[in-house]
Amino acid sequence: MVARKKQEIEFRYYEVPEGEQVLALLGENWRRVYGDDVNSLHFHNLLEIGFCLEGTGHLVLDERTVSYAPGSLTVIPQNFPHVTNSRMSSLSYWEYLFLDPEAILTTVYPQDDIFVHKLLDRINHDAVCLDAGKNEELAALVRMAMEECRNRKSYSVEVLRGILLSILIMVARNDIEPGGGVKPEKHLHRGGLEQIIDALDYINKHYMEEIRVAELARKCSLSETHFRRVFVEYMGMTPAEYLTLVRIQNSCELIKKSRYSMEEVARRVGYPTVSTFNRNFRRIVGTSPYQYKKNRENYEGKLLNFNVSAKKGW
Repeated sequence: MVARKKQEIEFRYYEVPEGEQVLALLGENWRRVYGDDVNSLHFHNLLEIGFCLEGTGHLVLDERTVSYAPGSLTVIPQNFPHVTNSRMSSLSYWEYLFLDPEAILTTVYPQDDIFVHKLLDRINHDAVCLDAGKNEELAALVRMAMEECRNRKSYSVEVLRGILLSILIMVARNDIEPGGGVKPEKHLHRGGLEQIIDALDYINKHYMEEIRVAELARKCSLSETHFRRVFVEYMGMTPAEYLTLVRIQNSCELIKKSRYSMEEVARRVGYPTVSTFNRNFRRIVGTSPYQYKKNRENYEGKLLNFNVSAKKGW
């Protein structure tokens, strides 16, 4: 009996520009051939909203395959494995919005944690591929957000906040018509990665704390041995390596957006000593934190030299 080839899943992370609420990938750069290997899925740290303008092909949403065409609209939660594949290596034209739903919702509802988490549960419930013609209201909001990002005007930040909030509320509702996917309330099994989603979420929220593998395994209701095995199989790295990646990712954000000393940056991302922080930073980013701060434009957008399964953006 021939063993089935293990499916590869890579982690990509995206950074929302400083002072913004959304990362918009728009324009001719995104008219391209998408995908070359249906077995190579990826997931990322932000929610992805995609709109297909040209071309046909199929999307792999974990264990499902759905077709796309002009007018297809995708909403893919954080930590959800997927890939886009153009038909017969033909050109497709997609545009994308990447955002952090929790950051947006907590800004709008700072005193209502229960409501925010209820919305997040619905938003993150599943990935969908929608027909814009059957979801005109949501499609119109997505187009408005993309056009606002494309043609910045006065008060764009405030306008985008309102549009993005409306999009998130619409996604959380039950009345979107997939036209190729499934309704959000119908939850599908996410395969092996589903087993460790709670651990990924916990690391992303508590990376600055001391985290033990045994604690992560308990959150996933797995034995520590089985948890380690599943984690490495689907992430391509150990839990400790993923924690390090998340810490360094967040340290880059602090270095860019604050005036903290390196000692304070290290402490805020979970490193009690600067030497450990420096060593891990250099291993992942390829330079020291001080050089990154001095010349960060030379490093932004580059592939992290960490693990073949850990990539930064496209």
